Parts: sequence; structure tokens; C-alpha cells
Amino acid sequence: MLFFKTFGVYVGVIRPGYMAVRTMSNATVNIKFQWGLKSSDPEQLPVLVIGQSGHLNQLSWSDVRCKLEPRVTEEAWKRGLSCVSTSPGESCELWPRAVTLASLPARRSRHAAPSRAHALAKIVRATQRTTDEAIVLVCRKRDVYASCMGIARSYPLYHARSSPPPARALSVEILLVAEDKLEGESEDEGVGPTDPSLLDGALSLEELTTIHQAADATRLAARITDTPTNIMNVDKFIEEACNVAKELDIPEPCIIRGEELRARGMGGLYGVGRAASCPPALVTLSYAAPAAARTVAWVGKGIVYDTGGLSIKARASMVGMKGDCGGAAAVLGAFALTVKAKPEFNLHAVLCLAENSVGPNATRPDDVHTLYSGRTVEINNTDAEGRLVLSDGVVYAHRDLKADTIVDVATLTGAQGTATGKQHAAVLCNGAALEAAAVRAGLRCAELAHALPFAPELHFAEFTSCVADMKNSVADRNNAQPSCAGLFILAHLGFDFPGQWLHVDMASPSVCGERATGYGVSLLAVLFGARTGSRLLRALSPLGRL
Repeated sequence: MLFFKTFGVYVGVIRPGYMAVRTMSNATVNIKFQWGLKSSDPEQLPVLVIGQSGHLNQLSWSDVRCKLEPRVTEEAWKRGLSCVSTSPGESCELWPRAVTLASLPARRSRHAAPSRAHALAKIVRATQRTTDEAIVLVCRKRDVYASCMGIARSYPLYHARSSPPPARALSVEILLVAEDKLEGESEDEGVGPTDPSLLDGALSLEELTTIHQAADATRLAARITDTPTNIMNVDKFIEEACNVAKELDIPEPCIIRGEELRARGMGGLYGVGRAASCPPALVTLSYAAPAAARTVAWVGKGIVYDTGGLSIKARASMVGMKGDCGGAAAVLGAFALTVKAKPEFNLHAVLCLAENSVGPNATRPDDVHTLYSGRTVEINNTDAEGRLVLSDGVVYAHRDLKADTIVDVATLTGAQGTATGKQHAAVLCNGAALEAAAVRAGLRCAELAHALPFAPELHFAEFTSCVADMKNSVADRNNAQPSCAGLFILAHLGFDFPGQWLHVDMASPSVCGERATGYGVSLLAVLFGARTGSRLLRALSPLGRL
């Protein structure tokens, strides 16, 4: 069981009142977000107290005693603080199997998140219990959103065991501390100035609701990505999209599917998915804002399974390819979260859904397909399929949906992990401002991103074809392969595309071990949060009112 304790800013003597919002549940874990510590006996409700050591040391015994007594004494609490303060990143038990105190790493480099959410999630996963439990999260308000998402994604929703674990409750209680600068900190480096509302030492019910909705959306995206393809096929993914539209009370999704894709000229999506038993589909959810001056489209790669096609993957490389729909899952979750926040712009979620299968109708290497852009592509690798479906998706977003800002999100290349690592997505952008904002948003919400070189004149020649406008895979895999993959998509919009385009390759951060993370939900929602009705998303967003 996990407790979110919210924001007793310890700048003065004012303590927050107790506040809670509705719970988020599945058959296994029910997460409850609460404001204020609620008295409990750790023998009945085991508790993890976690935060940076400097923040933990701001607490007095009276701040936490209601969660620890009668098992832990003030002396034991102080000894525990001494232990974790001298060994940042470590934990110690203050009462066997009932009370754990853990500190987060003290130092933060400029490309890591100030919240230390990745370290927090690792500790939470390692200390989880099979009974109801509580977490007391000690942090600054500016870090609370990222920290809560780190906890939420540590409790995945999908399970297929014949004897599932019993349902349990997870309660998270958040204590906010003062903004004192800690040793080793360089908080403003890369993050930018902090919005005053993140310094006010209070958490409103509306802000708490946003945290809940963000965790809900993140776990939704992770559940879809975790679910195997014999269950989460294209038909089922469409059903998930329809359920989201119904929940949001917006029009039913627009679905272009099967032979209609071919008839409308979407040869990329059609060619990738035509060999599968479930036909491919382009699914669009739309939210129309009153008097909107801008239209934003998020385009997600939804390859529900990727065998590699006739350029078939090796056995070990194919395991885990149920997760190749992580981009579309993230777009769906982010759309749900942002629409609940009432954006001031028109917003579309474009899901490019297909199974890259092997069969008599599968695309062959050497085939030439005409994509929705009208440009022809010589297929030299059927395992480079994501860029084909996304190319049709982004052109549809521009041509049919009239989007002036387009973001495509995908588990696109294995080379992404080599280029930017397991924690940072690789981003490519046709504008420096949006690129910098994406990186900054990643630092603020702990869905990290790092920019790739944007140089079409240096890299796009890798797709040269003798018989078509381009090939779909590079000639030299050592020449900025993740950048090239993104440029392929932009080429169909046109390198002179007048709007804003951002490409997010999140192949590695979309998973942690064998579980999906729901990466992308928070990155998109925070990046575009400035023009929404959510106070918390507005404060976190680096874009301002652009």
C-alpha cells in the first residue's frame, strides 16, 4: 500500500490538512493519493520514508511520529537519519519488515532529473511488500509530480498469472520541504526558472487531481504496452482508444482501416500491416477547443508486434516486441491526460496501428511503396517499418487535420539506446526552441530526453535509391542512424515544412527490465501543459504561453 503525503511546506509552522482524491485501482494494486500524514501503526501498515538526505534532515520527529509510533522511537529515527545521511542512495530498516528509511542520491548532473525519480523508482521496486503499505515521500513541490510518476510506474497493471496476487492498497503521503539549496546541487542548470506556484508550499485539490490523472494515464500506457499481442492486437488497441474517447466524452475516433488505407494512398501503413490477420488502421482521437488558434497532433507508432517482417528478427531480438506499440500507447495516455486538463488548442492523437507479420502478403525487400506524401520508397529492410507508418501518420496530421505542430513518438531504433542511453529518449526537431523545451520538460517530469544532430544535408543521402525517391533504411548504419530515421519521417512532411515538428525515439526508456514504463505520457503533457487549464502542468511546462 502506498501513501502520497502532500505538501506540508516546512518553511514555517503551518502543516497541511488531510486531503484525498479518488483511488486508482486494478485487480492487484489500488493507489490512493493523500494530502497530509494519516496516523497508522507500521505493524499494520508497513511504511517507506524516502527523500534526499538534506530534505529528510529538515523533518522533526513530530512531523513523522504518527507514521512510526509505537514501533520506532525518536532515538531510532535520528540514528536512521544519521545512517542514510552518510550513505546517500542507501536504505536502512528502523523496524524489521515494517519501517524503512531511504535516501536518494545527493548529487545531480545537468542531464539528470532534479527529482532523482529514477533512483526513487528503483528503491520503491526493491522495497515493495505483498501487503498494504505506505510511502512517505519527502521532496520539494517542484519535484512532486516527477516523484509521484516514478512511484506510480513501479506498480504495473498487467498480470496474467493463474493465481494473481491479492488486491492490496498503496497509499502515498507527501511532505513538502523548503527550497534550501543542497550540497552538490546545480538545480537551475538545464531546468530553467521555477514557476512561483511551485514555491508556494501548498497543494490544491486540483493539483492533486492532476497527479492522480497523470499516474492513471502513465499506468494505462504501460498496461497496453505490457499486454501480449494475442490479447492486445490491432482490434483490441482500437477498443482501448474508443474507451478513452468515451471516458473523455469526445466524438468517437476516426478509423481508416485495411483496404481503405490502400485506396487513400497510405502505402506505408498498409504495406507494413497487410500480412497480419488483423488489418492495419489509422485511428484518430480529436479534441476541439473553443476559439483555438493552434492545432497540435501527436502521432504514435503502434506496431503491436514486430517480427521484422521478411527481414525477420533473430529469436532473441524478437522477444519483447509486443512493446513496439509503446509510442501509440504513450500518445493515447498523454491525450487522455491533456484533454482532462482542457487545452486551449485543438489536439489530435493519431495512432498508426499494425502488426509487422510474416505471410504470403508480406512486403518484400525490393518492393516499392507509394506513401501518403506521394513519395515512393524502395524497401530494403522490412524491419525498418516504424518510419513507414509514422510517415503516413504525420502527413495525415498536416494535410487532413491541419496541424501546425506535429510530434511523432516511437520505439523506433535500437540505435537510440546506443546514442542516448537507457534513460534518455532521443529527440530530433526542425526548430531549436521546441527542441530545447522538450529537453527541459524531460528534466522537470523525469522523462528524460537528449537532442540528436539535425543535419539533413549531412545525413539524408543515406536513403538514396536508384529506382525510387528513397530507400527506407540507411546505407551506413554508423552514420547517425537515429537521426536518419527521424529525417526519413520529416522528408515526407517536407524539409521545408513551415510548422513545428518534433521526433521522439523512446525505444530504450519505454522499458525497464521486462516491464513497460509508460514513457512519453508526462513528456508530452508537460511540454504542452502551458496552454491548459491545469495549474500544475502550466507551472511545469517550459514553453510558456507560446
